[in-house]
Amino acid sequence: MLYWIAEHLGFPGGLNLIRYLSFRAGAAVATALFIGLIIGPRFIGWLRVRQGKGQPIRADGPQTHLAKRGTPTMGGLMILTSLVLSILLWMNLANPFVWACLCVTLGFGAIGFLDDYDKVRKASTAGVSGRTRLLLEFLIAGIAAWIIMQENGSALYLPFTNRYFIDLGYAYPLFAAFTIVAFGNSVNLTDGLDGLATMPVIIAAVAFMIIAYLVGNVKFADYLGIPHVPRAGDMAIFCGAMVGAGLAFLWYNAPPAAVFMGDTGSLALGGALGTIAVVAHHEIVLGIIGGLFVVEALSVIIQVFWYKRTGKRIFRMAPIHHHFEQLGWSEPTVVIRFWIIALVLALAGLSTLKLR
Repeated sequence: MLYWIAEHLGFPGGLNLIRYLSFRAGAAVATALFIGLIIGPRFIGWLRVRQGKGQPIRADGPQTHLAKRGTPTMGGLMILTSLVLSILLWMNLANPFVWACLCVTLGFGAIGFLDDYDKVRKASTAGVSGRTRLLLEFLIAGIAAWIIMQENGSALYLPFTNRYFIDLGYAYPLFAAFTIVAFGNSVNLTDGLDGLATMPVIIAAVAFMIIAYLVGNVKFADYLGIPHVPRAGDMAIFCGAMVGAGLAFLWYNAPPAAVFMGDTGSLALGGALGTIAVVAHHEIVLGIIGGLFVVEALSVIIQVFWYKRTGKRIFRMAPIHHHFEQLGWSEPTVVIRFWIIALVLALAGLSTLKLR
């Protein structure tokens, strides 16, 4: 909104700063952080009153988690509020990429909200059926992927190469939708310990803030040998808003958590990151930067597959963060070590920008 106003006025005086993506990205971080910190206490209090018993805790999960019973969930609503307000304030709303990302973020957030609401209402860990969730997620992601393809083409660029790509044609929306849905659910599976998913999301958002800025700048893209995507630079502002909203939520989600983000937040944030990677033509690099989330999801897939085939478990418990808890690691130890892994993977993903 502010960009439109400044552009309409011709960017006079101090409003000339709004021309610059770097300024608006920083402002988006600060705005989302400020809004999140301000609304946090009232929001958490409201959730506690409305939900009563809070998020149901798995009976077959780690016994230490039973102490968390009564902690309110749906904290993702707080994240989405600060995120969306910051985006609407600082982004160029004439950019179709903005609306594709918002479509996924709010759509996945709504699916997660329905799932969280069903769990709280029934006092059960079983919410909306997995099949229904996936169908709705693919529908939303497919719409966003189609919008992006109209602006971006259907090329799948390979890392470690100088703009080498495979043209997927009309199969691209399916691939892009799968990327978005898979990453959304990977972040969702990771959100099992206090702060475990939040900080890696922030780290990944910072990494993609850099990537989006470079991809959107023709000079930097040409120098690095990466695809140039006109108007993709605005995604740096979207990432900035995610960082600010995530930091504000982490303030209240740090152990012992006063609130859980629930599926409302984890699905929305994961879907947003997946969409930004599609916009920036860095879908494969997303698998490196978000490698922690990929491993978490794979641990569940492997565990279920192997158990159905043999009746035995590979991990003591899945997702894999619970496996390490069962090995005797304390929750803060698991969380901080996974944060370190997420940071290393983000740096490895960023290194692909130059290793060509």
